[in-house]
Amino acid sequence: MSLNKYSEKRNFSSTNEPKAEIGSLKNELIFVVQKHAASHLHYDFRLEMEGVLKSWAIPKGPSMNPADKRLAIMVEDHPYSYKDFEGIIPEGNYGAGKVIVWDYGAYTLAENPEKVENRFNEGLIKGHLNFVLKGNKLKGEFSLVKLKGKQENAWLLIKKNDEFAEKNDILRQDKSVISNQKLEDLFG
Repeated sequence: MSLNKYSEKRNFSSTNEPKAEIGSLKNELIFVVQKHAASHLHYDFRLEMEGVLKSWAIPKGPSMNPADKRLAIMVEDHPYSYKDFEGIIPEGNYGAGKVIVWDYGAYTLAENPEKVENRFNEGLIKGHLNFVLKGNKLKGEFSLVKLKGKQENAWLLIKKNDEFAEKNDILRQDKSVISNQKLEDLFG
């Protein structure tokens, strides 16, 4: 897991985004979803692994409805400390726009949660990850499935049909789980 691409895309003298540093692992692995109004509104879905956040941009945002299959484009790894980042990335910087922490929590792999690093890496290589989210908004089992024959980094985020599945639009819950602000509340 490398943060080289993350560093190459950022000018840390003009953005307050976290520096590229590997984080310390805790007892539980974390996930975070950041709502990001850049050139296009999207949601950044991040899973902690080996001290970094593996990241996917989800244009339509996550869904709790198993019938919804959401496109998720794998992007560069982000530093562990990015999990708390909220604010404004200034114009002229990569990803310029407003960011809030839309959801946050812990996750485990759905099958064989022991040896999680090996299982996670195997899932990335095979193009299929199953995991259980324990967030403020997102709960239950999900899958990330790599699309074959499409662009190299295209995946689908799919909610499994479990007791947390629902048809209501979870994106209507639009406030940060850290600051209780909406994107439009941020000034810059």
